[in-house]
Amino acid sequence: MITLEKIQVKLREAILQSSITQTELAIQLGVSQPTVSHYVKGDKFPALDTFANLCKILDVDTNDILCITDSL
Repeated sequence: MITLEKIQVKLREAILQSSITQTELAIQLGVSQPTVSHYVKGDKFPALDTFANLCKILDVDTNDILCITDSL
């Protein structure tokens, strides 16, 4: 079963494994650095458009982050 918690873990891993700092990521997304920090902590989940841009910037497959490939 796909849960928000699983998605947040995948998103956190993608951010932490990237070579992009949270500050750089925030600038590219047009959000504050504390907002990116909240994504990493799992306190907040990005809006759909921000999520899509985040995946694009990190060069990760949205299906992987959304755990869709896990359930196939």
